[in-house]
Amino acid sequence: MARKSWQLDRRTFLKGAGASLALPWLECMTTVNAMPAAAVALPKRLCAVYIPFGVSLPKADSDFGKWSWFPTGEGKDFKFGESLNCLDPMRDKLTVIGGLSHPNGRKMGGHDTGDTFLTAAHLASGHLTNSISIDQVAAMHHGTQTRYSSLTLSSDGGVGEPTRATTLAFSKEGRPIPAQNKPMQIYARLFGVETSTDAKLARQQLANSANMLDRVLDHSKAIERRLGKHDQQKLEEYLDSVRAVEKQADRAQAWLDVPKPKVDPETLKLNSTPEEPIDYLNTMFDLMALAFQTDSTRVATYMVGQVAGATTIANAFPAAIGLKGNWHGLAHGAGKGKGAEDMGRFDQFLAQQFARFLQKMDAMSEGEDSVLDRTAILFGSSNSNTHRNMNYPLILAGGNKLGFKHGQYLKFGSETPLSNLFVSMLNRVDAPTKSFVDSTGELEGIAV
Repeated sequence: MARKSWQLDRRTFLKGAGASLALPWLECMTTVNAMPAAAVALPKRLCAVYIPFGVSLPKADSDFGKWSWFPTGEGKDFKFGESLNCLDPMRDKLTVIGGLSHPNGRKMGGHDTGDTFLTAAHLASGHLTNSISIDQVAAMHHGTQTRYSSLTLSSDGGVGEPTRATTLAFSKEGRPIPAQNKPMQIYARLFGVETSTDAKLARQQLANSANMLDRVLDHSKAIERRLGKHDQQKLEEYLDSVRAVEKQADRAQAWLDVPKPKVDPETLKLNSTPEEPIDYLNTMFDLMALAFQTDSTRVATYMVGQVAGATTIANAFPAAIGLKGNWHGLAHGAGKGKGAEDMGRFDQFLAQQFARFLQKMDAMSEGEDSVLDRTAILFGSSNSNTHRNMNYPLILAGGNKLGFKHGQYLKFGSETPLSNLFVSMLNRVDAPTKSFVDSTGELEGIAV
C-alpha cells in the first residue's frame, strides 16, 4: 500500500551514520487501515526514583498509626494511610510492595545501601566494587535507539564516594555514572537549541577526541605485552573506560544532524534549586517526563537524596513544609509519637510530588494510551526506617501496557529478594533477563 505524503515510518535514518534511530510516536505515523498501536513499535521504558532514610512506620494500633507508609489490608482490598492517600486516584496504575529487600544489603550499614538500590551488590570494607544497575541493563538494549542511552539525575549531582554515592546508575564495570542536578543544564542537554557555530565546534571537539582516543589505544597495544598479568588487568580496566568514551563520541557524532525536540523553557522552572524543593522536585520530574515523551531516552533514574546522613543537599527539604530539623534527623525520630507524624507528613509531601509525576506521564498521549502505560517506574528506599535494611518501602507504577497488573498491595517474606522484581521489570521492557544477582525468578503476582 502506497504511503501518503504526510505519513512517516516509525524509524528514520541518519545519513552516513549507519544506525537507525527512533522518533517519538506521532499521529502522522498511522498507516491506512491500521490502528496506531498496531502500526508502530511504541517505546518501552524504565525509570527509578530513590528516597533515602526510610519512611514513617509507627505501630498500626498506636495513636499515630494512620501515618504508617504501608497501606492497611492486602491484595486488591487495601487502603492508603495519610502518607500515600494522594496516590489513590492512580491506584489502578500502581502496586505497593512490602517485604522485599536485597539480601546483600542486610549485611551493610544503614547509610551504605543507596549505592546498591539498583545493583543488589554487596559492598564491604575491602570490597567496594559495585556491579551494573538495572537501568544500565535496560540502556544496553534500548540506548542505541535514542539520543541518550540513559538520563541520570540526583539532587546532589556527580558520583559521591563508595557507599555514599550521589547516583543510582552504575556501568557494567560497576563504576558510578555521574548524575546531573541543575535543571538548566539538563534542559540544555535535552532540548537546547544549537547554532551552526555550536555544531561546528562540536564536530571539531569530537574529531579531536577521536584522534586522542586512537592514540591512547595504539599506545596501549605497544606497552601491553611488556606488562605483568596484574598490570595487564589494570590496563584493560582503563581501556574499557576509553572504549566507553569512544562509543559516546560515536553516538554524539551520529546525532549531530538530528534536531533536538522543541520544548518551551517557559513551561519549566529551570532556575529552581534544592533550596526551593517544591519547584525543584517538580522540575526534575518534569524533565524526566519530557525526556520520555520526546523519546530522547527510554531509561532514567533520579536519586532524590543520598543516604549519607548529614551531607546530602536534600536534608533541607522538610523545611519546605514547615517541619523542623533536617531529613536525616526527621527519620531518626520517626519511630513513635509526634516524630512518626512529622516523618509521615514529609512522606506525604514526597508522595505528592511523585503523584504529580505519574499524572503528568498519564496525561501524555501515546497511540491510544499514555506514556505512563509503557513506562515501568520504581519508587522507594533501601531502608524501611533509618538504618534498617529490610522491608523496603516500594511502589511499582506504570507499565499497564507492558504486562503489569496493578491496583494492589503485595506483601512478601524476607526469603524473596528485590532482584526478582528487577527481573520482572527488565523482561517487560524488552531487556530479556533470566536472573539478576541473587534473584530466584520473577516476582509473583506483579505481572499478567
